[in-house]
Amino acid sequence: MKATVNGLDTYYETHGPQNDGKEQGKPWLVFSHSLACSTRMWDGQIAAFKDRYRVLVYDTRGHGQTAAPKGQYTLEGLADDLHALLKHLKIQKPHFVGLSMGGMIGQTFALKYPGVLASLTLADTTSRYPAEAAATWQDRIRVAETKGMEPLVQATLERWFTEPFRKNHPQTVEKIASSIKTTPVPGYVGCCHAIPKINVTARLKELELPALVICGEQDPATPPAMARDIQQNLPGAQLALIPQAAHLANIEQPEAFNRALGGFLSSPASARA
Repeated sequence: MKATVNGLDTYYETHGPQNDGKEQGKPWLVFSHSLACSTRMWDGQIAAFKDRYRVLVYDTRGHGQTAAPKGQYTLEGLADDLHALLKHLKIQKPHFVGLSMGGMIGQTFALKYPGVLASLTLADTTSRYPAEAAATWQDRIRVAETKGMEPLVQATLERWFTEPFRKNHPQTVEKIASSIKTTPVPGYVGCCHAIPKINVTARLKELELPALVICGEQDPATPPAMARDIQQNLPGAQLALIPQAAHLANIEQPEAFNRALGGFLSSPASARA
């Protein structure tokens, strides 16, 4: 489905019990994907949670079937996109799950719109980058603008999946490779301007909601040290490390990821939120 929200033609899907008057009590669960991915990144989680929750997945600005305007995006703008979509769909107090860029959007959203989310799950993400990381993102922008997405695929896959997984699950890896290749250059570049600017660690103490931090133990992109940094600064946050997983922990180890998320969402604090 598509809707024009915040001036943006946005693609989204809803799964699970529909709001037909009989399922008013089913809470919403919103998933926000990584850079160079789409709603399809969450297929394993949609299947696992759609019977217990009403699930919303959406393509972030510049990705999938959502419009990809040119220019530099900001995390605040991406949070505004999500806020407008939730308002359009009349979704109140959703649980939020964001991975990598999605986790950055989630942190920014929770700080900008306090009280809107029921809980916050931040997977394989960071709350700040060191200053020297800016050069890496500028290099990715340069490659995308001059050569397209193809040269970025292999190195990205090597960060996102462990070597054994890449060898043993070629079809799954190829689907993600295709997602990277087909990400619109303006969308990729726009988000690459936004991502390295995240710097909210000192503000995480302002958040008052149940929170879970998940990270693949072998994630080289946003390693466990970054996850611990979030957990230590976000009051009451839980931490779950996923063995034998790199950056896309939800795809590489879906059972462990879903177990951690499901346990958190069914905990008394989250269930009451």
